[in-house]
Amino acid sequence: MLLQLLFVLVAIIIGARLGGIGLGVLGGLGLGILTFAFGLEPTSPPIDVMLMIVAVIAAASCMQAAGGLDLMVKWAEKLLRKNPSKITILSPLVTYIFTFIAGTGHVAYSVLPVIAEVATETKIRPERPLGIAVIASQQAITASPISAATVALLSMLSGHDISLMNILMISVPCTLAGVLAGAFCSLHVGKELMEDPEYLRRVANKEFSDNKYVAKGVENHRAALLSVIIFVAATIGIVLFGSMDTLRPAFSLANGATRQMQMAHIIEILMLSAAALILLVTRTDGIKAVQGSVFSAGMQAVVAIFGIAWMGDTFIGGNMTELKGSIEHIVTEMPWLFGLALFVMSILLFSQAATIRAMLPLGIALGISPYMLIALFPAVNGYFFIPNYPTIVAAINFDRTGTTHIGKYLLNHSFMMPGLVATGVSVALGLLLTRIMLP
Repeated sequence: MLLQLLFVLVAIIIGARLGGIGLGVLGGLGLGILTFAFGLEPTSPPIDVMLMIVAVIAAASCMQAAGGLDLMVKWAEKLLRKNPSKITILSPLVTYIFTFIAGTGHVAYSVLPVIAEVATETKIRPERPLGIAVIASQQAITASPISAATVALLSMLSGHDISLMNILMISVPCTLAGVLAGAFCSLHVGKELMEDPEYLRRVANKEFSDNKYVAKGVENHRAALLSVIIFVAATIGIVLFGSMDTLRPAFSLANGATRQMQMAHIIEILMLSAAALILLVTRTDGIKAVQGSVFSAGMQAVVAIFGIAWMGDTFIGGNMTELKGSIEHIVTEMPWLFGLALFVMSILLFSQAATIRAMLPLGIALGISPYMLIALFPAVNGYFFIPNYPTIVAAINFDRTGTTHIGKYLLNHSFMMPGLVATGVSVALGLLLTRIMLP
C-alpha cells in the first residue's frame, strides 16, 4: 500500500507542477500504474460530477461572453470607489459574491486590478485588501451552490439524506464569518503604504508605473444585464430544488413506485438551459463563450477531477481495509483530524472539488457524520499555502507598489495569515453550528 501511495503522491506533485490539465492527465497515468502494475480494479469515473461542472461552466462562459462579468466588475468598481477607506472590508465581500454567483474563483481576475488601483490611489497598502480578496474568492467556492466542490459534496452525500440547503446553511455563514475575520485581521498588516520601503524604493528609482488600470467597458449593457439575470435565476432555481424535495418532478416506475428527479440532473438541465437562453436572448456567439477565461479554467477543473479523483477513488477503494484499520480509531476519537487531512490534500491537489472527490469516500467509510463532513468542508481551501495558484500570482502582479509579495522563505507570503484565519474560523464555526443546529 505504501508503494502505491508513493506513486499517487508523485503523480499529484508532478501534475501540480505542470499546471493546466497536467494534474488530470498525471492522475490518469497514476491510475494506469495502480491498475496495470499493482492490479487494483478501477472504480467508476466521476461522470455525474463532471457533467454537472460542464453544465455550470457552459452557463458561466455564456454569461461572460455576453458581458455579464464585465458588468459585475463595473458595479464592483463603483462600490469600491465610493467607499475607498473601507476597501479592505469591502473587497473580500465583492470577490466572495462574484465567486458565489459564478461558482468559480477565477472570476476574481477581473476585479483584482480594480482593488489594487483603488487601494493605491487611497494610499492604503494594497496587500491588505488583495490578500484577503483572493482568500475570499477561494472560501466562496465552498459556499456556492453551483461550484464544482459543492456539487461533488452534494452528490456524494445524497445517499445520507443531505440536501443542498443542509450544506448551505452551514457553509455560507461559516465561510462569510471566516472571510470577515480575515479582513479585520488584515486591516493593520504591514507598514502604511507611504512608509513601506519597497514602495518608496520603486518611487525613488522611478520604477512605479503611473499607468492606471481601466476596467473593461460593457459593449451591450442590456445583453450583459440579461445574462446576469438569467444566470442568477438558474442558480436560485437550483437552491430551491435542492432545499425543497416537493418541488422536484417525480416519475412512476414499472413496479408502481415513484422516483424523484436527481439533483445532478436538475443542475445539468437548469444550467444548460440558462446557457441556451443567454445565447438566444442576448444574441451572443457561442464560439465566443469557449474563448473566455471561465471556460478555460473550468475545463481544466473537469480534467483534473477526471484523472485525480478517479485515481484517488481507485487507490482508496483498493486499500480500504488497510486504511480503515490504520486510522479508524484515531479519526473516530478525533474526527476533526479528517479536516487536517483535507487541508493537506488540497495543498497538493490545488482543487477543492478534486480534494472532495478523492477524500470524501474515505471519510464516509470511516463513519464520520455527514454533518461533520459538511462542517469540515471549508478545510479544502488550503491551496493558498504554497503561493503559486493563478489568482495569487495575478494579485501579486496587479500590485504596482510591490507590497503584495512572496516572502524570502516562500511560506511567509501575503496570503498566509488571512488564509489561515479564514479557514480556521470557517471550520471552527462549522463544528460549533453542527452541535447547535443539527442532529
